[in-house]
Amino acid sequence: MPGGRSGVGARDPKGGRHTYPEGVSDYESDPAMRVYVPLTLSGLAAAHRAGEIGPGPLTAYAVTPALREWYVSDDIEELEYAALNRAASASLRMIAQNPDAVRRRVVVAVEVPDGAAVADPDHGFDPSSLGEVRIAAPVALAKAAAVHVDADDATKDVTAAAAALGAADHGDDDAQFTVDGAEDHELLWFGIQEIPNLLG
Repeated sequence: MPGGRSGVGARDPKGGRHTYPEGVSDYESDPAMRVYVPLTLSGLAAAHRAGEIGPGPLTAYAVTPALREWYVSDDIEELEYAALNRAASASLRMIAQNPDAVRRRVVVAVEVPDGAAVADPDHGFDPSSLGEVRIAAPVALAKAAAVHVDADDATKDVTAAAAALGAADHGDDDAQFTVDGAEDHELLWFGIQEIPNLLG
C-alpha cells in the first residue's frame, strides 16, 4: 500500500510524520498526476465511508504550468510542496465556512490519470488560483498516496486563522498575520490505512 517515506522528519506520538519538502514526492506511483485535495476531517470521514472522495467535480491543487512559473523553480519536490500548501490553505477556507468543522486542516494526496485534472486557462495565473485544478469525477480513496493533517497542537492557531480569514481577505494586515500563523504548522502525513485512527 502506498505511503510516506519512513523516517522523513519526526514521528508524531499519534502516528503522523512531519511533512517536509524533501519527503512530499517520495511515494511515487505509476506515471500519473499527483493532486492534493483539500478536505475537513468530516469530509475525510465521509470519503472513508464511501470509499471515494466526491462527488465530482472536485477542486484540487497540483503542479501546473502557472504554479511552476510563479515559483520560478524546476525542483519537483519544492513545487509539490507548494501545491500541498495551496491545498492546505483551501482546507482552511472550508473550515472557516463550517463552524462545526474540527479545526485541523486536511489534505489528501491522490494519483489521477494524466488529463483527469484540468486547470482553468482563464485563471491559471491569478495568484488566488495558482495550482488549482478541477477533477470531473469522484476519486477512489484507494488511489490516495497519503493523508496530510494538522497535529493537535495546531488547533489553536488554525481556529484563530479561520476566524481571521474574512478580515485578511479585505486587507487587514493583523488578520493576515494570524492566518499566516496556521501556515507555520507543518502538516503531518499518514498512510491511508491510518485513517480510522485519525477519525477515532
